[in-house]
Amino acid sequence: MSLWYTETYNDRTRTAVKVTKTLFSAETPFQTVEIFDTEQYGRTLALDGLFQTSEGEEHLYHEMLVHPAMTIAPAIKRVLIVGGGDGGTAREILRHPGVEQVVMVEIDGVVVEACREHMPKLNNGAFEDPRLELRIEDAVKYVAEAEAESFDVVILDGSDPVGPSEGLFGKSFHEGVRRLLTPQGVFAVQSESPILFRDIFVELVKLMRAVFPKAAPCFGNVPLYGGAGWSWTVASKDAALDFRAPKAERLAHVEAGCKHYNGDIHQAAFAMPNEIKALLDA
Repeated sequence: MSLWYTETYNDRTRTAVKVTKTLFSAETPFQTVEIFDTEQYGRTLALDGLFQTSEGEEHLYHEMLVHPAMTIAPAIKRVLIVGGGDGGTAREILRHPGVEQVVMVEIDGVVVEACREHMPKLNNGAFEDPRLELRIEDAVKYVAEAEAESFDVVILDGSDPVGPSEGLFGKSFHEGVRRLLTPQGVFAVQSESPILFRDIFVELVKLMRAVFPKAAPCFGNVPLYGGAGWSWTVASKDAALDFRAPKAERLAHVEAGCKHYNGDIHQAAFAMPNEIKALLDA
């Protein structure tokens, strides 16, 4: 008898993967954390019954969350990661030699330790990099109290807007991120599926456009997330920053080691379907 792990998006749509072995399961003060082996994607992380990442296709998510922002930002010396407990976002950021310090604020230390033990391929040594400062605390509080203009790039690697991640989707948090960024700073978030979670996607992009002088979504596919197409949104305090002009030296350095991201993908990702344009302009 096969064991299937199912994520239910609504009363019409579900995604399921065939599980071969459960590796870790725990109830933390914040959420249910599960790691299991799957036939399709290898080791997979779920939080509160929602798929987060897998060893088989995580590069499609992490490379698109990190590199568009990291290649267009005028400076990348200091980077803040909000969330990202599996370590994949930190791994990709630390591939940029111009990075001097990364502060990673994750609310649930159990996620970090479970992924370090059971999914080490995701962080690939990032947690041992001396440039990384890991802080197990509430990111909403950290952003509210951190020094103004102290980061060149902020990357939000959060789950869906429920549970511990709910506060990361509000206007006050985004205004706090804007305060933390340098005058030409760049902010990147995962902004849900414009198909499966259209209302959340539209609300988030419009919020970022209201808070930041410039914001634009980019698009790609993450099969674990329902196979319906995913989005990430990049914002900047500098309205003149060209999101389609990655810095050639940085792009060349990282794209050779990427499984997905490259210069062509960067350009194509910011192309917006007509129906999405209409929704965001409404």
